[in-house]
Amino acid sequence: MSAPKDPSPDNSSPNADSANIPDAAVSDEQDAPRYCIGIDLGTTNCVLSFVDTLAPNRQVQVFQVPQWVDLDTLESRTTLPSFHYTLTQSEATAADNAKKNRNVARYLVEPANERVGEFARNAGSIHPGRLIASAKSWLSHEGVDRSADLLPWHGDTDVAKKSPMSASAAYLEHLRLAWDDAHPDSPMADQDVVVTLPASFDEVARELTVAAAARAGLPRIQLIEEPQAAFYAWLDRHSDDWASLVRVGQLILVCDIGGGTTDLTLIRVRPATAKTSTPEQIEGESSESDVEMDGASLQFHRIAVGKHLILGGDNLDLAIAKSAEAKLDAPLPARRWQQLVAASRGVKEMMLSNNRPSETTIHLAGEGSSLIGGSVSVNVSAEQVDQVLLDGFFPNVPLDAEVVGGQSGFQELGLPYASDPAITKHLAEFLRAHRDTGVDDEQVDSQRVDLVLFNGGVLRSSAIQDRIVSCLANWFGEDDYDWKPQTLQSPRLDLAVSQGAAYYALVRRGEGVRIAANLARTYFMQISNSPPRAVCMIPADAQPGQTYRIDSLPMELRVGVPVSFPLWVSSTRLADRPGDVVDIDPSEMTALPPIHTALQDRKRKKESSMQIVVETHLTEIGTIGVYCVSAGDAAKSDATKSRRWKLDFDIRATLETDREAHQGGGEASGIVDEETLQDCDKQIDAVFVHGDEKPAKLVRRLQTTLDLKREQWPPVLLRGIWESLMRVETHRRRSPAHEARWLNLLGYSLRPGYGVAVDDWRTATTWRTLFGKIAHDDPQTRAETMILWRRIAGGLTEGQQAQLANVLKRTLTSGGLRPESAEALESWRLAGSLERLPIQEKLDLIRAALAQLERKKARSLYPALLWAIGRMATRIPAYGPINWVLGARDATDVINRLLSNPALRPVAPESTDDPGLTQHIHTAASLALTQISRRCNDRFRDLEETDRTRVIRQLRDLSAPEHFVRLVEEGGQFDHEEQAAIFGDSLPLGIELR
Repeated sequence: MSAPKDPSPDNSSPNADSANIPDAAVSDEQDAPRYCIGIDLGTTNCVLSFVDTLAPNRQVQVFQVPQWVDLDTLESRTTLPSFHYTLTQSEATAADNAKKNRNVARYLVEPANERVGEFARNAGSIHPGRLIASAKSWLSHEGVDRSADLLPWHGDTDVAKKSPMSASAAYLEHLRLAWDDAHPDSPMADQDVVVTLPASFDEVARELTVAAAARAGLPRIQLIEEPQAAFYAWLDRHSDDWASLVRVGQLILVCDIGGGTTDLTLIRVRPATAKTSTPEQIEGESSESDVEMDGASLQFHRIAVGKHLILGGDNLDLAIAKSAEAKLDAPLPARRWQQLVAASRGVKEMMLSNNRPSETTIHLAGEGSSLIGGSVSVNVSAEQVDQVLLDGFFPNVPLDAEVVGGQSGFQELGLPYASDPAITKHLAEFLRAHRDTGVDDEQVDSQRVDLVLFNGGVLRSSAIQDRIVSCLANWFGEDDYDWKPQTLQSPRLDLAVSQGAAYYALVRRGEGVRIAANLARTYFMQISNSPPRAVCMIPADAQPGQTYRIDSLPMELRVGVPVSFPLWVSSTRLADRPGDVVDIDPSEMTALPPIHTALQDRKRKKESSMQIVVETHLTEIGTIGVYCVSAGDAAKSDATKSRRWKLDFDIRATLETDREAHQGGGEASGIVDEETLQDCDKQIDAVFVHGDEKPAKLVRRLQTTLDLKREQWPPVLLRGIWESLMRVETHRRRSPAHEARWLNLLGYSLRPGYGVAVDDWRTATTWRTLFGKIAHDDPQTRAETMILWRRIAGGLTEGQQAQLANVLKRTLTSGGLRPESAEALESWRLAGSLERLPIQEKLDLIRAALAQLERKKARSLYPALLWAIGRMATRIPAYGPINWVLGARDATDVINRLLSNPALRPVAPESTDDPGLTQHIHTAASLALTQISRRCNDRFRDLEETDRTRVIRQLRDLSAPEHFVRLVEEGGQFDHEEQAAIFGDSLPLGIELR
């Protein structure tokens, strides 16, 4: 491994911060922007603080943000609630009338039907289907396309959806426009702006935060992690006496529990070895980073950060709502449940305050015309809240307490909440994992936490603070029963992060006290699946501006062919060095979305491969860059002349085509040698290139060559066959039979469109080659085309599926297809497999299929129709996004239509004219009913208990498998054979639908 390089001309200090200052900002004082601005982009609230560097006394101030608090009332508040609301038609009319008689800043009235801030939060509690909340949590959700328009989750049909990034940008834009309105001579985009994010944000979330700021009109920002910002705020408050409050060797825990996340950070107080000039210092000024105290210097070192935990105030709200709902006679419907969760937020804040009442009442107004009759009231006591929150989220546990794995009990809001809600368990796990981190100084004589800084809205509660301090005292008090860690006080936990971010902007200019912050996490690139191993590519002690070259493992890559680089990150393996090869341990390492690329080199048009090495770079704002560099150019001193390809994170990977990129399930199912692939090539050439063999015999000849039945071909072999078929693509035009066989085998070899690295590239290539370009327009070829798209639908994008749906709607609604034709059957099965269609598109197709089910002449088509309806109305999709699943009400309508259909009556097959078809219909009906009514513990998707009881009765009448009954009653997963029935084909070895 080559030594790390620093490409910046000023050579960053080895104690650089988590986000260095760009060259343009290191300038003379008179050229520096006037304001240092810190923005807390929070899950629940946003806060903007600033420092006027021209003021006689440079103090951090909190900006009062103008915002709507009612339809016609404007006020300025210290916080901007992180909520986005779409007005109803009547609200939009009232708001427009109120604005006509007022002189309101333009940014407060456009767009006319949207609001952010206080009014959005309040109105959303009444109309939750119009409210976007917790966008920051969605920004870090690894299981969705975070750039896709999916919020509000389960929103009303007339509400335009936004992506998590767009919602975040809306809050930042409001802050920017409010600032610009108040400071027309100093627009925010021209100031030093620091935006905060959780220390545990993954690389995609960090990059999307930067993109959200750019969309909001802030193209130049710096990032700082929230726990560090909170500690900077404490340093600012104690600028005169902080040195008397700490001593060398002490360990400081920053415990930050906000609305959406729990963020844990450890800071060690160390002696500074020497005073160094850093890029943050203005020339001619000295830094107060190192303070003389009793002949020694002190410096703060951030040494560890915790895992990403979507566990915070939102979870506490849900828990209170669950506890309150338990007092009611029956579970609330979905929209009423959302109102209860919103009301529970207020109960939490009230009951965690120091002057709380002994009891409070939650009132939910009735819906519809009968407001009094439909209203709900439930009493919540302080004792009940303590039991739910303190005992549920902050129990007294020993230091060796283990975090419980599995799935979170909260499924309604769609977020991947931490499976174990006990925050004290996660804290114990974090402190155990970092027991020896940073204990390499002679002055460190203890591994216990000496000081605690609390931050975040949840920790405004003294009861929760006391519980955490009590746990720390039990863990580290040893024989000293009176010992407990000292708490570093903060007057406003909801403002501290933005205040610290503004102070940090000053620190970057060389003023104040600086925290030395390494990366505190190690990045790995997976290099093998069997056994799973990875190479360290960025160490935990990396500093911004440093570049690492992994030249101990040179790779040969084919030009123009895509490659995949699964990435892992660890916050516990902090000693690994670049180039070290390690075993992958999922308990210590977390998968990141993989990186994909296809190298294109104009200089190597005739050469098929090149030697490359991997270079990594920690950028100045704390994100990472990964590059492929031609091995012949890697040694060149002039980096501008080397051939480099930047590798970008696949933001959609966890949702789209390479869901299994890190597990390697497809690759691990069988490795194929080159000779075997060459034998397959010969058989394929004999049919398509030479024309020596008939197309109908190709599969049989391949099975003989491989000595494996077709369903036993492993994914790696299948993808090799796909490459061979694409190589002979032009020869499919020999005849309709050749094209039909080529289409059939191509789809089979690429199914289900994901599961093997770079399947997204293969699927995209297939689409470009074939969509609208079939050579022979006959029924068999058209049917095989439908089969191909169905088989690889999981790898098709939203836009591609929409194009297929447009073609299908014309075909299926024209009435031109004979019901008994293979083309009609395969068209409906393709329609059912398109899971990335909007809900309304699915409803239109479902209604058309239900209408066909009522035509006796279409009886031969019934199994395909039922299969398609089951896929389109399923509660849990096979591969698609959950936000495009039909709601419970629409699913119930489908169930009612199916249960009333005579074709589903439980008659004995032998009593019909075609017993085989009758049995086939009953089997398809059982699978469809199970998919549509399977319990998933999400009240937006789950059918009512009475409806599920009706389905269970029908399933038993149809002699459905008992497992189907359990899935409807209790929930669970389909087994492999049942998944194959849902997929409509056999699944490749090692690949599951979800």
